[in-house]
Amino acid sequence: MNAITVSNLTKKFKFPVKTESSGFMRNLLRPDMKEVVAVDNISFSVGSGERIAFIGPNGAGKSTTIKMLTGILFPTTGNVSVLGLDPAKKRKELAYQIGTVFGQRSQLLPNLPLTDSLEFFGVMYDLTDTQIKKRVQELIELFDLGSFITQPVRKLSLGQRMRAEVAASLIHKPKIILLDEPTIGLDVVAKKALRDLLLRLNTEEKTTIFLTSHDVGDIESLCERTIIINHGVVMRDMKTADIAKDFILEKYIDLFPKNQFEEFKILPKGMSYHKQEKDKITIAVDLHILTVTEALKKLLNIFEVNDVDVYDTDLETVIRHMYEKDSPRA
Repeated sequence: MNAITVSNLTKKFKFPVKTESSGFMRNLLRPDMKEVVAVDNISFSVGSGERIAFIGPNGAGKSTTIKMLTGILFPTTGNVSVLGLDPAKKRKELAYQIGTVFGQRSQLLPNLPLTDSLEFFGVMYDLTDTQIKKRVQELIELFDLGSFITQPVRKLSLGQRMRAEVAASLIHKPKIILLDEPTIGLDVVAKKALRDLLLRLNTEEKTTIFLTSHDVGDIESLCERTIIINHGVVMRDMKTADIAKDFILEKYIDLFPKNQFEEFKILPKGMSYHKQEKDKITIAVDLHILTVTEALKKLLNIFEVNDVDVYDTDLETVIRHMYEKDSPRA
């Protein structure tokens, strides 16, 4: 069974625009209207228990889509089904089965201990006192909240607060959790800890994860599948592991000298310097022009090296190339 099914979904916004030639009264009483298509006839489905990244540049239509999935916005045309419910018609009923986390907006009570926020959400979702007590204890153990569970939320570190935000969104055992930039502002250690917890949540409680993020580490670490949206249109829907494999446009080669590089010579066509240091050079190879083997042969004729390392460009660069290639306005 699909947790989410979206069919031919479109959302248009209309707003008045001021025109110089219309005059004040015309602008006031009968303003000209401009129409913007935020989401343009998209379709996709998410299986129960899947981990999905829903990504795109700013203004791509991600937030509008999520608001339609949760019932905050109504579609202009098309259909949405979340856990078998129409969010536009069954928003309250759906709220009892989904959780949301927004990295830049807190839902916790800042001046009260974390336990109060968890208990408050338990009451809000109509849990009994016994259910609340049991679930809070489960979340304390799952998210390792014990060391700060009695502290006021405002005194928590950002990493602690984000763990608490996710825990609060899970008090009612939702079947789907929607995460919007959950690791924004976190340091490397806190990011890894939160990602590990989300993977554990997906494994142990079979919770479907629907993630939007600009952090490539979140996408690579958490998501089996990635849907890429741009200008309101789904550009790609594929396994996350296949994105780099299918859309790599360049490779990097690190060259390590026997002693030190004394000069940086002009490179053949298809190669460029990415980094230039006396103890290491990084070369970017355009795979449309040269193969890695051809590039290595040319480089070894130019430089005396002790070691080499060949690796792919990072996923963020690959996705940027995909945006540029697929943009309907390019």
